[in-house]
Amino acid sequence: MARVAGGLTSRPGLRRATAVGALGVLPVVFLGLFFAWPVVAIIRLGFSDGGVAETLADASTWRLAAFTVVQALGATVVALVAGFPLAFLLARVRLPGIAVVRTLVLVPFVLPTVVVGLAFRALWPDSGVLGIVVANAFFNVAVVARTVGGLWSHLDRRVEDAARSLGASRFRAFRTVTLPALLPAVSASAAVVFLFCATSFGVVLMLGGNRYRTLETEIYLRTVNLLDLSGAAALSLVQLVAVVAALVVGAVARRRNEAAAQLRAARHTARRPEGGEWGVVAAAAVVLALLLTPIVALLVRSLSGRDGWTLDGYRALSGSGENGALNVTGWDAALNSLRTASDATMLALVVGVLAAVTVVVLRRSPSRAARTTGELTDAALMLPLGVSAVTVGFGYLVTLGDLPWDLRTSPLLVPFAQALVIIPMVVRLVLPVLRSVDERLRQAAATLGASPARVWREVDFPLVARSLIAAAAFGYVVALGEFGATSFLARPDAPTLPVAVADLINRPGELNHLMAYAGCALLMAVTVFVAALIESVRAPHARLGEF
Repeated sequence: MARVAGGLTSRPGLRRATAVGALGVLPVVFLGLFFAWPVVAIIRLGFSDGGVAETLADASTWRLAAFTVVQALGATVVALVAGFPLAFLLARVRLPGIAVVRTLVLVPFVLPTVVVGLAFRALWPDSGVLGIVVANAFFNVAVVARTVGGLWSHLDRRVEDAARSLGASRFRAFRTVTLPALLPAVSASAAVVFLFCATSFGVVLMLGGNRYRTLETEIYLRTVNLLDLSGAAALSLVQLVAVVAALVVGAVARRRNEAAAQLRAARHTARRPEGGEWGVVAAAAVVLALLLTPIVALLVRSLSGRDGWTLDGYRALSGSGENGALNVTGWDAALNSLRTASDATMLALVVGVLAAVTVVVLRRSPSRAARTTGELTDAALMLPLGVSAVTVGFGYLVTLGDLPWDLRTSPLLVPFAQALVIIPMVVRLVLPVLRSVDERLRQAAATLGASPARVWREVDFPLVARSLIAAAAFGYVVALGEFGATSFLARPDAPTLPVAVADLINRPGELNHLMAYAGCALLMAVTVFVAALIESVRAPHARLGEF
């Protein structure tokens, strides 16, 4: 009987693995065609032009790399310090309004970079390096709060209470018991935050200008303004090394974080704060207020004219700005954003879900080689977040003309680039939920004769549907505000709203600036709505991820 049962389960398992292997071809083809090929082409073109060795030998290159790393490390430290009280609030505190806090914490992370750049310019003009560090940390506090809070909510309070009963102070119990247990989540979130801060583009461009540059903005300058492909290629290589190092650390930390979460059953650890815990709650409230300050400042700025309160900026969205600053109206730019974000989200969902399914199957395989492949694939799927968007965008113009259909003039070019940014986030949202689905349910359905497609429809989909909706909403709002690749690829007659905002803020005239701030306010309103939607539908398992 055992042999028969084994045969029954092995055949469906083999059938499912074969089907998943076939479906896994699509993510490989898409990422190879629209990510690896353009990036390799740009780097090879830079080497063929010569000058890469000279750029690498130039001391200014390494000063640039050092500034990039130092500001990213500074922002990571600030994000960790600010994120811990919020993580405690979300994981251990039961008070009215916690659901609202969870939504508000997510809002800065999904805000368009151009919105955050303008918000900090309105709040803190001429802030210099400190402004760049704080703005990058502002973006990523949510990563720390949600990743650390996700694991913290699974820790058993009784261990900490036992330490307290033996005479340990509240701080000592946290330092010796809780903090070591949280280190996997701290490491995972720190690696992701560093990756985002090291490759930050819009914030540095808006706040640093020509005075402060990172590798990302310097690649943009050399590619777009100077046409220095060899220099841009050299800088891309330096950036790629830093990105790969961060991805390796992140992959190891993520695996430890997942293992730590799986070792602990979910418990209801939230309760009303006691004693010194109110101090942590107060610190979290201060951090939340600081996170909301730039947002409020931007809203106020969008309504503030030279002569007092005004709605001129919002009215001006129906036109093209002062002295024809744009080639289209503000509302046309907003519609372009909606269309491209919709296309990018649909594409990213298809590719991201297939990639997540493939990773889950590989990591559950009895073969060590397959499990290793799954882990490497999981880490590689994060690469598009760390490679210069300008490098990818310019690579499109170099390579995609060689395809049977010249995509360089296609309206799908921007959605393709935006989808690359969304796919890693879709994977990170869907993957934890897919991994939580009991494999025995799939095996039972397959044993009863269900095809792989029906197993997915009847078993997997009902369990992951909420996370798919959250991933779609999350991807949509990120695509809506994507600025790096879009600023390079969008045609002047079809800009997205973030690109139009950047153009307006760089043009003279009070009306142009009011219009830019009004456009940012619209993007922010959509962001807040989508963030609330994400929290309302998101599955509890997904809260162990970075996003």
